[in-house]
Amino acid sequence: MAVKNNRVTKLDSAYTRNYDAHQERIKKRKKRLYRRLSLFVVLVVCLFGSLITYHMNQRSTYENKLKEYEQLQQNMDTLQAEEKNLQEEIKLLKDTDYVLQIARKDYFLTKEGEIIFKIPEDESSY
Repeated sequence: MAVKNNRVTKLDSAYTRNYDAHQERIKKRKKRLYRRLSLFVVLVVCLFGSLITYHMNQRSTYENKLKEYEQLQQNMDTLQAEEKNLQEEIKLLKDTDYVLQIARKDYFLTKEGEIIFKIPEDESSY
């Protein structure tokens, strides 16, 4: 291998000074550009990281709310069925014949001159 000799002297002229200054400005511009791009990349990564975190939080909140909604929907269905039964009971209780029938059956109330005999429902006693 040949060893290079650096015995070449540099000319000190206006052209070389301008050229060296120009090369130095280009290096500084590139350095500033790389710094700005690095900062931009860091900011973009932070932004996407926060957006992804926010999206995951929203997704889990949505799933929780959906489960709660389904549970409340089931509760509402049972309450609506119960309300329907109670509405039918109200309609029946407005009927005097029905009320009298319940009074006779549950409280052993009778009409004038009527006698109630309670017969056991168990047929095996015969």
